[in-house]
Amino acid sequence: MNAVLIIQALMSGVVMGSVYALLGVGFSLVWGVMGVIHISHPAFGLLAAYLAYALLKGLGLDPVLSLLVSAPGLFLLGIVLYRILIRPITRARETIVASMILTFGLAIIMENLIHLIWSPDPRLMNVAYSTKVFLVGPFILQLTHLIAFGLSLLGVAGLHLFLRHTLTGKAVRAAWQQPEAAQIHGVNLARISGLTFGLALATAALGGVALAFLYTFEPHAHNLWLIYLFLVVIVGGVGNLVGTALAGVIIGLITGLSLAFLPYQWVNLLTFGLLMLVLLVRPQGLFGQGG
Repeated sequence: MNAVLIIQALMSGVVMGSVYALLGVGFSLVWGVMGVIHISHPAFGLLAAYLAYALLKGLGLDPVLSLLVSAPGLFLLGIVLYRILIRPITRARETIVASMILTFGLAIIMENLIHLIWSPDPRLMNVAYSTKVFLVGPFILQLTHLIAFGLSLLGVAGLHLFLRHTLTGKAVRAAWQQPEAAQIHGVNLARISGLTFGLALATAALGGVALAFLYTFEPHAHNLWLIYLFLVVIVGGVGNLVGTALAGVIIGLITGLSLAFLPYQWVNLLTFGLLMLVLLVRPQGLFGQGG
């Protein structure tokens, strides 16, 4: 096969993987800090995509600028949802099971609301620059793909810097690594958990809009997104933000390269075969947990 086509496929894979990494870091953060598997996480990303679409069609607002509304809005909504729904189930004996059941129901509710408001028809984020491309030697770079990649870098790097270099971020890390010790040193776990949930939904907004630049989307698209979230988090390690980001890129590369060589129906078989292999050989993920 032509080397240019292979490299082009790998470039597309990196873009796709980086966006799934962006969605995955918030999913991983909630799982790591609270022990909550937030099934409806990608549904909130999908909601941000639909809001961006509505603002584009109704007001002509660029989808990237719509994040100035959706990201803070989902952050605040996340804090409210934590206090009303998530915090009570963290006291359950089986938090993981309870959280999966509750948030699965929340995902179904959101899917049906999106269906009622926007109809089941697939939507396309058709902006003025959708057909804009750059030629770099023999390679073609789509502007929308570059924007999606940029949003992914911004979201993952911003969250990483926040966790590593701010007092609140260090408190979040302490809450998932040593919750008892964190409480002894004055960390309010309920407050930190609410903040974590809000941050996760804000990153979901970025991820949802970034994915909308790459693919068409419809009310049940969050189900496919969820499968990839589990994949990147399990491969990268629960609670390991850097590992999750790297896993997203690795999976994107594998998927992009597979699409260059194999029929589409074989790609998922190969990708999830990788997941099974990781679970058998290294259940804690390639990069370990809680990094």
